Amino acid sequence: EGSAARVAVDEKRMINCRADLNQLVPFKYDWAWQKYLDGCANHWMPQEVNMTADIALWKNPEGLTDDERRIVMRNLGFFSTADSLVANNLVLAVYRLITNPECRQYILRQAFEEAIHTHAYQYCIESLAMDEGEIFNMYHEIPSVAKKAAWGLKYTRSISDPKFETGTVETDKELLRNLVAYYCVLEGIFFYCGFTQILSMGRRNKMTGVAEQFQYILRDESMHLNFGIDVINQIKIENPH
Repeated sequence: EGSAARVAVDEKRMINCRADLNQLVPFKYDWAWQKYLDGCANHWMPQEVNMTADIALWKNPEGLTDDERRIVMRNLGFFSTADSLVANNLVLAVYRLITNPECRQYILRQAFEEAIHTHAYQYCIESLAMDEGEIFNMYHEIPSVAKKAAWGLKYTRSISDPKFETGTVETDKELLRNLVAYYCVLEGIFFYCGFTQILSMGRRNKMTGVAEQFQYILRDESMHLNFGIDVINQIKIENPH
């Protein structure tokens, strides 16, 4: 991608860049590379978390109220597919439109983290012997979950067409709408509402294994949100129209 010449920093842009995208350095956006390094340093895997206490509590008929069980199941149902939707949006739509290699490097790291998060939800669902079909299909069967998924999907569809290209005022705005929808609203608002519910249970010493994984996921998602805001602001600076 791009020309065959050596890349100068001034040639690098967030979108609509024609410089060689395979040349990672020199960096223009040091913050993007630092976020990639920080993401790697924060690496974790779900199996590292002990679920023994959660399993015992879940199996105990008196361990949780019906509302608490509903909170756990609805959050796992929402997140188990929502993180896949975020990953699909990154891989199938956003990645090719961001024309900066250090930002792309972080996007690849973020996509891997979304896969880890989906793995974590599956690990929780399997450990607690939940009905996997019921949980993973909530984004079709539970209206509140389905509405959030449908809301995000429309923004992926708008830019995932292979013929879609940035470079005009309207298409640049369309990309920005996607980034705001996914980074700020989906990951920054919808996700945080779920985090507070599970972490609240953890603070009361309930479902501590699930809560520990949600703490790790929250740490990852906080960095995703910060990265997205930086990308959005940089695109606006470079494209004042």
